[in-house]
Amino acid sequence: MNQQLTFAPADDGRWEQYDQLATRAYGHPIGDITHLREHADLQVAVRGSRVVAGGLGILVDQFFGGAPVPSACLGDGCVAPEERGEHLATDMTAELLRPLTERGAVISTISTSSTGYARRLGWEAPTNVLAWAVATDDLKRSFTTDDFEVEHGLTDEAEALQRDFARQWNGPVHRPTWWTRWKRDKNNLTTYCFARPGHPTAGLLSLTTKRHERHGTSLTVHDFWAADQPTAAAMLAFLGRHNTRARTITFRRGTLPPYPTLLHGLRHHRTTAEAWHPWMLRILDIPEAIRLRGWPDDLTTAVPIEIENEDADRGRWMLQIKAGTAEIVPTHVQGEVTFTRRQLAVWYAGGYRSTTSARMAGVHAESEKTLTTLVRSTTQFEPWLPDHF
Repeated sequence: MNQQLTFAPADDGRWEQYDQLATRAYGHPIGDITHLREHADLQVAVRGSRVVAGGLGILVDQFFGGAPVPSACLGDGCVAPEERGEHLATDMTAELLRPLTERGAVISTISTSSTGYARRLGWEAPTNVLAWAVATDDLKRSFTTDDFEVEHGLTDEAEALQRDFARQWNGPVHRPTWWTRWKRDKNNLTTYCFARPGHPTAGLLSLTTKRHERHGTSLTVHDFWAADQPTAAAMLAFLGRHNTRARTITFRRGTLPPYPTLLHGLRHHRTTAEAWHPWMLRILDIPEAIRLRGWPDDLTTAVPIEIENEDADRGRWMLQIKAGTAEIVPTHVQGEVTFTRRQLAVWYAGGYRSTTSARMAGVHAESEKTLTTLVRSTTQFEPWLPDHF
């Protein structure tokens, strides 16, 4: 390893090298390296003429407080096995973020099994991520379609509906025009829309079906967007009609929104949940992230807070919220609530649903009233990231 290490954007040859490196490092091909070539930014580390590390970055908007916030979504990062242990991943991550922040990213989201390493770099998980499985027979017995009609295929109206629903949660991606085709082709998705006769589309469901190794099929749900409880029940009833071919319906990690439809609807509650590595959030530019986020229209407040920076020093800030907008500026006033940068990310995503959960997570507050105001300011919507990258 005597040769100097350099970082650079990937040209065609380095894309091919990184594809081969990722296959070797992960132990299997990574299809997104090919699929996202036209849309992602690939930064690589080069030693001599060899690509020894790299990763993909996508600049998209994510909804927080109902507003789109520019986000650097990172994925498919790896380091050559022979290069591991030299902290190359830390430097590589900084290089991945650099061009995306220059293009306007103020937050960053990742999904990784190396959560401890990601936390050391400043990311934190706002919420649990679960994959659910339920017996198809249970869905058939427990839910009815009422008078909903089912239409095969994705319509413009359904895409507009998905974007509208995405604004009602903290975290979903404002899907660019290429996103749907990428996911459809990658996962061989089939899409269905749900509506009452003569009414607009109220539900969107996408799933993939694979031949089961022994009999029937394996069915996995990737998109589950419903306007209300009757629509969600109709969608679950539709899935239940697959009971003659699929014994179990699997909801891919993060697919089901965090509302208790299954808990309230199933008679015997024979669901199983499998925990997955969570999505993690990092605030890259505090003032801009605060300014661009959506905020409650009925809240007016000014709160002095302290935020721990990367060097463990504390900066003092004044957060001001009024009429659905907010700004945060440096101040000399002592903070009444203290966040680490990671705790700030959880608060930003609405991950602290109460002052109790905030305090249990280590958030320090001199004033319970102030902490209550801060928690309320970001909990208008719940954190949910059904999109994967």
